[in-house]
Amino acid sequence: MAVSFSSAAAPTPVGAGAAFNTTYIVGIAFISALGGYLFGFDFAVISGALPFLRPAFGLTAWWEGFLTGSLALGCMAGCLVAGRLADRYGRRPGLMLAAALFAGSSLGMAFAPGLGLFVGMRFVAGIGVGMASMLSPLYIAEVSPADVRGRNVAINQLTIVLGILVTNLVNYALADNGPEAWRWMFGLGAVPAGLFLLGVLWLPESPRWLATVGQLERARAVLGKLGNAPFVEATLHDLAASRHTGPASTLREVFARRVRPAVVVGVGLAVFQQLCGINVVFNYTSTIFASVGADLNRQLLETVGIGLVNLLFTLVAMALVDRLGRRPLMLFGSLGLAVLYLVLAALLQRHAAPGLVSVFVLLAIGTYGLSLAPVTWVLISEIFPNQIRGVAASVATVALWGAYFVLVFTFPILAEAIGTYGPFYLYAGICLVGFFFVRARVKETKGQTLEQLEQQYTQA
Repeated sequence: MAVSFSSAAAPTPVGAGAAFNTTYIVGIAFISALGGYLFGFDFAVISGALPFLRPAFGLTAWWEGFLTGSLALGCMAGCLVAGRLADRYGRRPGLMLAAALFAGSSLGMAFAPGLGLFVGMRFVAGIGVGMASMLSPLYIAEVSPADVRGRNVAINQLTIVLGILVTNLVNYALADNGPEAWRWMFGLGAVPAGLFLLGVLWLPESPRWLATVGQLERARAVLGKLGNAPFVEATLHDLAASRHTGPASTLREVFARRVRPAVVVGVGLAVFQQLCGINVVFNYTSTIFASVGADLNRQLLETVGIGLVNLLFTLVAMALVDRLGRRPLMLFGSLGLAVLYLVLAALLQRHAAPGLVSVFVLLAIGTYGLSLAPVTWVLISEIFPNQIRGVAASVATVALWGAYFVLVFTFPILAEAIGTYGPFYLYAGICLVGFFFVRARVKETKGQTLEQLEQQYTQA
């Protein structure tokens, strides 16, 4: 039988008379999405701290890239741990462990006496971030009704950008506190991590995971908190029809021929989201603006502007992702970034005024925040079958963090060799390739249950 990606058929209703406890669902989605805040914090803190870390540790271009990318190496390890843990023991234990690791590593970085321990603690932070980056959107997708799943999963992206914005504001406020300001920048990460850990204690386990491991009565009880009786029965019926009860999945199952189409799409989108190049702007804001003559105060102020624009367009994306759909936003983002990077590269090459460079940097951030940033996480949380969702999502997220490491490790080296502008020509080409990949392989998922999508993204 040929692979079916068709999205022409209208999605079937969840169940006649189904109704949802919207307040409760949004509440648990926001608590789970605090894992995204940790992601945003550790993602952004390095941008404000690098001007202090360079003289403190005597960083070369190689070490600057490795120190920045060491988070991604930990994230890759965290994703692999999280996938197996989530499918064997449930989603909640993984979220709790992520919060604990992040709290401990934040304090470890703050008190690190040397470069070796600092990089080691950043790697541990990456384990926590990697676990949260995979488990938070996965959990939200599994507790959300189909009609609002895209918006709810995008809450995770909202907390990521809030983490970026708040961290950039804190970094800017701490910048005048002397050469040791970076220790406060990292140490304050223990605060949101502790709040996240407390919040996870209140979360119910994922009903889809409970049904997958045969705990149907517990699944029914959780579903009863999420919606009314018709919703509960319809969801249990869909889960039973998909025949997903049994032991935890393995990597071998993830790469089976039947689910290969979903894996190709998930991994491809994950790698593209990083190699598109936008995270160079997030992580190396100071480097980019220093190349056109901006002073340290202007460099840190630009990080605040980036955070604000990112937040604004993420809010817009949340309103559009279930209305316009996933595919149109991805196509717009990939093509838009390709064009904007070409302009930005030309401006940097000509040493244009910082204000003009800032305009196109912010346009690129807005385009990304509206498209690739939230929608990639939505699709990764949707397209994999129930039985392998945890491990398959971890494989895709490992690929994402691997691509992130390549991106941030190579940028300082490339910028030193060919100029700050040079890599942006490369990123424009990658975005164009990504546009054609999305056009060829990604089909619409809005408004369909996870079980319906399973039929589209698998082959017999």
